[in-house]
Amino acid sequence: MAQRCAVCGKGTMSGHNVSHAHNLTKRKWSPNLQRVRASLDGRVKNVDVCTRCLRSGRIRKAPRGRGWTPAATA
Repeated sequence: MAQRCAVCGKGTMSGHNVSHAHNLTKRKWSPNLQRVRASLDGRVKNVDVCTRCLRSGRIRKAPRGRGWTPAATA
């Protein structure tokens, strides 16, 4: 599974750990992804979304319960 946000496309970044002696070791930073049940393209899917997209309201969580269908967008 790729470490990538389904909404904004944010992914892993690479860089270095830098010690006091300025020795460099490779490392990577992963985005804070959460698995969310959301409505995308008129369907309810489980997607990996970064917390920034969740907080900013770029994605809508699907309500729990049976028989729910997303509203048609015009």
